[in-house]
Amino acid sequence: MRPVYIASDNIITSLGTTTLANMDALKIGRIGIRMTSDSHLYPSPVPLSLVDTDLLEELFQSLLKEYHPRSSSADFTRLEKLFILSIHEAIIGLPLDYRDQKTLFILSTTKGNIDLLEEENGALFPPQRIYLWELARIVDNFFGFSTPPVVISNACISGVIALITAYRYLGSGLYDQAVVCGGDILSEFVISGFQSFQSLSPSPCRPFDAQRDGLSLGEGVGTMVLTTSAGTGTAHSVTIKGAATTNDANHISGPSRTGEELGMAIRNTMKEAKILPGDIGFINAHGTATRFNDEMESKAIASAGLLEVPVNSFKGFWGHTMGAAGLIESVASVQALREELLIKTAGFESLGVPEPIRVTACNEKKAMKSCLKSASGFGGCNASILFEKEQP
Repeated sequence: MRPVYIASDNIITSLGTTTLANMDALKIGRIGIRMTSDSHLYPSPVPLSLVDTDLLEELFQSLLKEYHPRSSSADFTRLEKLFILSIHEAIIGLPLDYRDQKTLFILSTTKGNIDLLEEENGALFPPQRIYLWELARIVDNFFGFSTPPVVISNACISGVIALITAYRYLGSGLYDQAVVCGGDILSEFVISGFQSFQSLSPSPCRPFDAQRDGLSLGEGVGTMVLTTSAGTGTAHSVTIKGAATTNDANHISGPSRTGEELGMAIRNTMKEAKILPGDIGFINAHGTATRFNDEMESKAIASAGLLEVPVNSFKGFWGHTMGAAGLIESVASVQALREELLIKTAGFESLGVPEPIRVTACNEKKAMKSCLKSASGFGGCNASILFEKEQP
C-alpha cells in the first residue's frame, strides 16, 4: 500500500469554527456544553453543544460570494452550510486539484438533513433533500468535484469508517487525494430519540468517571484532506499506518459486554501498522460516558494489552457529535500528536470502569510518535485507526 498523509484539516463545534480555535479551547479546558432552553429542539431544558447559528450564517454568506455569488443562503440547509464551510477551511491554500478524476470526496453522517423532518423546515426544500445522497450531491456540486461522492453512514463510527475508506482507496492507488468530511446537527427528533433510551446526562458528561450518568449530545463537522504526496500541507507529516473494523453482533443499541470485538479491531490495527503497545502515545477513545460503553472500552483496551497507554475522551468538551465524532476527534488527536500533548478528559475525576485504564485527568506533555483512535456504535460496530508522526 502507498503511504497516506494528512494534508490539512478543520473542526467546527461549539468551541469554534477552526481547528486552531478548538485546540486552544481544549488546552484551557473550556467546555462547549450548555443548558439549552430552545423549545424547537426539546420541550424542556437540556444540556447541548451547539454551533453558533448566527456566526455560521455570517461566515457562509461571505463564502457564498466567493464561490457562487448568484446563489442565496436560503438555498442551503444548516448542515449543508456546515459541511461547505468546513471543507473550504480545510482545502484553502492547498496545491491540489479537487476537480481531478483522482480526487475523491467522502461524506459521513448518521442523520443528514434530519431537521427537514420538522414541518417548518421541510416546507422550504424539495422532499428529496432529506436523503443522504442528495446532501452529498449538493456539497459535491458546490465545490465542483468531478467524481461521484461516497456516502458513509454507519452509526457513530461513520467518521472513522470514512477515514478508513479513504485510506484504503488511496493506499491501493485508485485515488491520489481525498476530502473526507463528517457532520451532524441536533434536532428534536435526535434529542428525543436519545432521551427515549434514558441515556442523556442532566449535566455535561463525564467519560470513564465513577459518577458518570449518561452522554451529552453535540453537533459539528470535521474535515481531513488525505494525500499520497509527501510534504503537502502541514510541515509536520502524519500518516495513517493501520485501521480495522469489527462487529460484535450483540444488540441493536447495547455494546458487547466483553469488549473482545473492539479489542480485536485494535489488535488488527496494531498488526497492520506493525507497532507494539509501547509505541502508542495515547488512545483517543469513544468515551461516551454511558455505563456500558465505557465499561466495554476499558475491557477492549485491556484485551489489546494497552493498559499502560494513556486514554482520553473529547466528548466532555463538545459532546457526542454522532457521524462527525470520528472525524472531529481524529483531527484533534492528530493535532495533539503533533504537539506531543496529552489532553485531559473533561469531567473525569475518579475511575469508574472495570479495568484500570490510564485516563488522562490533566494536560501533560509527552514525547510520542503515534496515537490510536477507537470508536463504537449502535448495531455493534467498532472501528480503530492509527496515526503516526514522521520523524524529522
